[in-house]
Amino acid sequence: MNGLSFLWQGFLSVTWKELVMYGVGILLIWLAIRKNYEPALLLPMGFGAILVNLPMTSAINQMMEGVGETHGIIQWLFENGIQISEAFPLLLFIGIGAMIDFGPLLSNPKMFLFGAGAQLGIFLTIVVAVLLGFELKDAASIGIIGAADGPTSILVSQVLHSNYIGPIAVAAYSYMALVPIIQPFAIKLVTTRKERLIRMEYRPGSVSQATKIAFPIIVTFIAGFVAPDSVSLVGMIMFGNLIRECGVLNTLSQTAQDVLSNLITLLLGITIAFSMRAEQFVQVNTLLIMGLGLVAFVFDSVGGCLLAKFINLFSKNKINPMVGAAGISAFPMSARVIQKMGLEEDPTNHLLMHAIGANVAGQIASAVAGGIILGFFR
Repeated sequence: MNGLSFLWQGFLSVTWKELVMYGVGILLIWLAIRKNYEPALLLPMGFGAILVNLPMTSAINQMMEGVGETHGIIQWLFENGIQISEAFPLLLFIGIGAMIDFGPLLSNPKMFLFGAGAQLGIFLTIVVAVLLGFELKDAASIGIIGAADGPTSILVSQVLHSNYIGPIAVAAYSYMALVPIIQPFAIKLVTTRKERLIRMEYRPGSVSQATKIAFPIIVTFIAGFVAPDSVSLVGMIMFGNLIRECGVLNTLSQTAQDVLSNLITLLLGITIAFSMRAEQFVQVNTLLIMGLGLVAFVFDSVGGCLLAKFINLFSKNKINPMVGAAGISAFPMSARVIQKMGLEEDPTNHLLMHAIGANVAGQIASAVAGGIILGFFR
């Protein structure tokens, strides 16, 4: 009877906000499974959202005999993996760096420009968020959704002690999954069909192994001197890339790309659910953050396109403006979107390698942008 009373008490203690979060959790799981939207992250985030909103859940607090009340597993992971050490996002960057081949970028260095140009949405969104009444630390954290890089969004919002880590993480990863829908819309807003038909000849340059080894080391030095707060972000990406390119750690490189990345992604997803508790998540500002995240993504793509159009005013060899939009960090999704759009306009126009160059530049630029945000607003 006591057990039944306890069960009934649990049902009665559920609030409407917690019911909303159960719906959010189920929606994220559905998107991960049925739509294949970032399943490695949205599925654990969705399940975690249910776990942390159950009545008297031991995933947050639990009673242990002889110890008393102690942190549950999700709270413990959050405090030790994100809040105190920031370990999970940074470890994930090692895996990301190990996945990236900077060869297409090094053979066409002007693609670096689009990595910078496609960060426009970050800074524009910060301004809009401030105008809407968000505190500066929250506005900066919301703006970094435009980095199109989930780990960077989580790290920056955590370091700045934003009040909206959960909504920011959900927005960042949701819109990353929706890049194939968002980018074509944004690109067509600011380009004509004639511009989208511009052909770009690809002349693959020879990039030596020595250059590929030297590149992550040089970039780390530059980041350290120019934007010290970006070193933890850029440095982990470059360390992962150095493991990939050095030629003597192939097993570790493969482990970083597969085992490390997958394990940390799963842990990061379920851990960030600690910030998805009903009292924090279910509020009007969550909807505003989702809207601002969309603004950031759209203007990232617009910024890259407009930069390409500006360069074309002074360049003999024209750049297809769609390539500029690939300067966001969502790798390799954005490059694939540009290739598909190019082929839709002209089945013989292959833009993939140019887009990949801009896309990997976006990986570096988003990490640097995160460091700049931390430097200004921390």
